Amino acid sequence: MALRCFIVDDSSHFLDAAQSLLEREGFALVGVASTPAEALRRVEDVKPDVVLIDVDLGNESGFDLARRFQSETSLDRSKVILISTYAEEDLRDLITAAPVAAFLSKSRLSGHAIRQILGERGGSNAPRGSEDGGQ
Repeated sequence: MALRCFIVDDSSHFLDAAQSLLEREGFALVGVASTPAEALRRVEDVKPDVVLIDVDLGNESGFDLARRFQSETSLDRSKVILISTYAEEDLRDLITAAPVAAFLSKSRLSGHAIRQILGERGGSNAPRGSEDGGQ
């Protein structure tokens, strides 16, 4: 069965590219949102297996959205992955404090990387980092 993915990103170009990539790799894209408000409205209805959240949503923060998912929805933190073009090292403290499974660089986005994170980090409260051990 295909993993059901929801993506929150304010770049339509990235959303199109990510959708194409993930669908080729066996994922079902069940929704996208370009703002935190839209994501909060829609994510409960589609019940995704994983939510990818860009850390920079224009004037809003993906870190704040992750915290809102935890407090305002039934979405488990083990299903939330932060994504960004920024280097993980630049965001390490924010990532560690966020209620998410892990961080994944947009340049390393793949179905394999997401499955690896979900398999290794799902439901864990252990410290989180990128799929490559921060290298």
